[in-house]
Amino acid sequence: MANSRDNLISIILPVCNQADHIEPIISEYVNALEKVQSNLEIILVTNGCRDNSPSVCQALAQKFSYIKTLDSPQGGWGLAVRLGLKQATGDLICYTNSARTSPEHLVLHILYAVAFPQVVIKANRKIRDNWRRRLGSLIYNLECRAFFDLPTWDINGTPKVFPRKFEKLMQLTRDDDLIDAEFNWICRRENYPVIEVPVLSTKRHGGKSTTNYGSAFRMYWGAYELWREAKN
Repeated sequence: MANSRDNLISIILPVCNQADHIEPIISEYVNALEKVQSNLEIILVTNGCRDNSPSVCQALAQKFSYIKTLDSPQGGWGLAVRLGLKQATGDLICYTNSARTSPEHLVLHILYAVAFPQVVIKANRKIRDNWRRRLGSLIYNLECRAFFDLPTWDINGTPKVFPRKFEKLMQLTRDDDLIDAEFNWICRRENYPVIEVPVLSTKRHGGKSTTNYGSAFRMYWGAYELWREAKN
């Protein structure tokens, strides 16, 4: 990693109960990010953890000078992203699901963002683990596309990378999984151009998805409520 702070890229990685795999995946990220000829900071945001993820992340921060850690006793994907955004100092901002994102996909999205610094870069996952997840994802994406007149697919797909000057994306408000729907709606409302990068992978580094029928219903209903708020 270069020493200058010019053209800094901030990578926000929410971490929740990932002590069993977060150290090796961050080490893989670090090795892969050597291909990016830019300055980097990695912000690990532990949230609502019931294992020793915070101490593992603190050890990583001691090992690598460009890694920062934040810990929140309260969980929430959106909350972790927003806490990371408050601490990020980069010209390009990236956030992603550290349990699902491979080093290769992380680097690919960042390189796209470096090449196209006036554009939002986001993942478009083309496959799911099983037919239930495919169906649930299809329903949610169709709902969001209809409500918010979105041209993009895979609302929740990460990595997401964008320039700091797209300031409305630095002001996300949701603490829950609806933050990604809010992200896409802001891009549409503010006319931020978006490029979607196909991702053909269902691999998890560890842990289990927290998505179930109850959480899926809350997301469907949450998208409707977000649409009602956007209309006012």
